[in-house]
Amino acid sequence: MAFRGGFASSAAASLSKRKWDAVVVGGGHNGLTAAAYLARSGLSVAVLEKRHLVGGAAVTEEIVPGFRFSRCSYLQSLLRPSVIQELELGRHGLKLLRRNPSSFTPCLDGRYLLLGPDGDLNHSEIAKFSKKDAMTYPRYEKQLQKFCEFMDFLLDSSTPEIRHDVPSLLGQLKAKLHSSAFWSRCLHRVVNLGQKDTLDFMDLLLSPASKVLNNWFETEVLKATLATDAVIGSMASVHTPGSGYVLLHHVMGETDGDRGVWSYVEGGMGSVSLAISNAAREAGAHIVTDAEVAQIIINENTGAVTGVALVDGTEVHSSAVLSSATPYRTFVELVPPNVLPEDFICAIKNSDYSSGTTKINLAVDKLPQFQCCKPNPPQAGPQHIGTIHIGSESMEEIDLAYKDALTGVPSRRPLIEMTIPSVLDRTISPPGQHVINLFIQYTPYKLSEGSWKDANIRESFAKRCFSLIDEYAPGFCSSIVGYDMLTPPDLEKEFGLTGGNIFHGAMGLDSLFLLRPVKGWSDYRTPLKGLYLCGSGAHPGGGVMGAPGRNAASIVIQDMRS
Repeated sequence: MAFRGGFASSAAASLSKRKWDAVVVGGGHNGLTAAAYLARSGLSVAVLEKRHLVGGAAVTEEIVPGFRFSRCSYLQSLLRPSVIQELELGRHGLKLLRRNPSSFTPCLDGRYLLLGPDGDLNHSEIAKFSKKDAMTYPRYEKQLQKFCEFMDFLLDSSTPEIRHDVPSLLGQLKAKLHSSAFWSRCLHRVVNLGQKDTLDFMDLLLSPASKVLNNWFETEVLKATLATDAVIGSMASVHTPGSGYVLLHHVMGETDGDRGVWSYVEGGMGSVSLAISNAAREAGAHIVTDAEVAQIIINENTGAVTGVALVDGTEVHSSAVLSSATPYRTFVELVPPNVLPEDFICAIKNSDYSSGTTKINLAVDKLPQFQCCKPNPPQAGPQHIGTIHIGSESMEEIDLAYKDALTGVPSRRPLIEMTIPSVLDRTISPPGQHVINLFIQYTPYKLSEGSWKDANIRESFAKRCFSLIDEYAPGFCSSIVGYDMLTPPDLEKEFGLTGGNIFHGAMGLDSLFLLRPVKGWSDYRTPLKGLYLCGSGAHPGGGVMGAPGRNAASIVIQDMRS
């Protein structure tokens, strides 16, 4: 049940009549995941979401009448299998729609590249460009899969952080045993990986994606197609050191047990959040929308968190507060000033929240017809099923788009990932019409000239994107019924994504694992007793994973029991 208008005030007021074991700030998918696990452990939990619906960036909204958009996140793969199974999300309505093929890259010279889970298709498609690369590609996939299996353990575990709040000898011993067990398991996995693969893994983590892909392949369009996974959602180039890890981050997910397979979700990405919220409510969690948190309440005498205050003045008291907001929003905007250690707040403020991402959601009256494929309207072809890569025929094209943004100029030839979920999901658009998602880079948060608030600038950039698609699919512009555009400042204002960064902070090597959100505080605990971070700004990072929420809940339960 969702609360709106006056119902929201009365619902929030009712929460203030008791003390809760835990209050979760933000009803994004991670906040909901944390709430579900906390409630399943027997704790009393309240979730407070400022918008009129839950889901955070994983939401479905009807912006153009009759068309339901996955307004921010638009594909599923990273949601942890443990979360899907343990919360029984299938029983709660989650239905995944597998994509095959999963990728289509049209070329202006009339050629194209299709890729997917079908090995024979991949071989024949890549062989059109290079027989050598067609032979090499299975080995590349196999190596990435091996590295992903190594990463599974890290994703589903809390970090072995040095504890700041363990006064007893017994507590210190338990913390050391936990840390020793973690590192022992890591060492065991490294030994199993072997020296060669371990070195290759380190090379992938530390190198630019361009170096990694150049070492594997010779075909430009293949390298560019794969390189988009290394930069999507980040303000980085294919030549940025460490971008190889982001490439891995985008292939480490799975659909129904098949590694690296991305899927649409029936009903849009809001169905993921809805399924998790159903699991949380069934376990006893109370979820209230239109309830924006203004401040986290701190006991002046003990320095411990005692609850939250809403913008309407309502106070909700609890033993623990979990924030699924960004680290900046949590520690700089919600925590009262002069409460946190100076070095901690300095590190939070100096974290990288830069974004180069704009999302455009389109309603169209027909499918785009790519001139490199035989026209077959109105039926969908294999080119319409997966992610369509526009403006990325070479890695240098991607780098040029990035360099534009460094000067404060939206990319003159932007990198566009186009998806058409309505090809597989008939629930989100009228018959014969379609929903199209455009995930676009690079668009700087601050423009060197003008502002994203200027309607002319916004319309000019949107038309630039549509015209680029027209080069590959003539007539695309004329099919547009309506659209919704979210620039980095829009993503920040509407969804609380600091800087417009979809990952709650950059996914560079200096902000991962023991360094996320900042050094010394990676285990979801914070310098304030009773305050925890459970969003994408915590380990293991961004994407619709559920791992930060699940891992944070386990830490809270552990602390409550001790």
